[in-house]
Amino acid sequence: MSTISNKEIARFLLDAELERKDVVRITSDKVPNLNVEDAYLIQEELVKLKLKEGHSIVGPKMGLTSLAKMKQMNVEEPIYGYIFDNMVVPDGGTISLSDFIHPKVEAEVAFILGKDIEGPSISGAQVLAATEYVCPALEIIDSRYENFNFTLPDVIADNASSSKVVFGNTVRKLEELDLELIGTVLSINGEIKDLGVGAAVLGHPANSVAMLANMLHRKGEKLTAGQVILTGGITGAVHLSYGDYVSAKLDGLGEVHFSVGE
Repeated sequence: MSTISNKEIARFLLDAELERKDVVRITSDKVPNLNVEDAYLIQEELVKLKLKEGHSIVGPKMGLTSLAKMKQMNVEEPIYGYIFDNMVVPDGGTISLSDFIHPKVEAEVAFILGKDIEGPSISGAQVLAATEYVCPALEIIDSRYENFNFTLPDVIADNASSSKVVFGNTVRKLEELDLELIGTVLSINGEIKDLGVGAAVLGHPANSVAMLANMLHRKGEKLTAGQVILTGGITGAVHLSYGDYVSAKLDGLGEVHFSVGE
């Protein structure tokens, strides 16, 4: 039985994030028998620390939403974490490479809720009915672990590698779109790095939000109106370097972009 507390592990991971210093995954020495349930308890402590520092939650994010990746990892559901206000970068803005350890970027669809959604047994159709708008997004993930080397509980405890996000300035009503078929192009410096369609996210991005609502219900929580929810990568995650100009184009949703400075 480990003598280190969840709060101490959360502090360890938050310090790694703040100091931009990668660490050995916590399951290698601190909590070798860490399971998913306990990893979320560590994540909760991490969230509390961020809230105590004065940050506010913009909304949750989903990860591991590719059916192929879930099968590869032998898991039956994705994972989630949280986006905070200090993680939001303006569309067209610049991030500093020095603020990260080993950042990667992926293109996503973000849902803005008009109504609360509370599980259990929420369906994608119910999510669509409760959604006010959707917008394009670029999520910058940055695991605090050395070489992106982690197990599933490790990444959950580390707030699902949450780092920064750029939301596009264009919002659309769902009736204007077919998110299942929405084509997405992720480019860096004008070169296409990856392509995808909305169905890459659990068959439809709304299914990701539904699954999130059902997962949160287990701990007595719900999705609330006004929250912005990242549904998971339509494209793969691409490594970022100094001087990069990153853009994503989502059919019918428009473009979102940012630059990488020192």
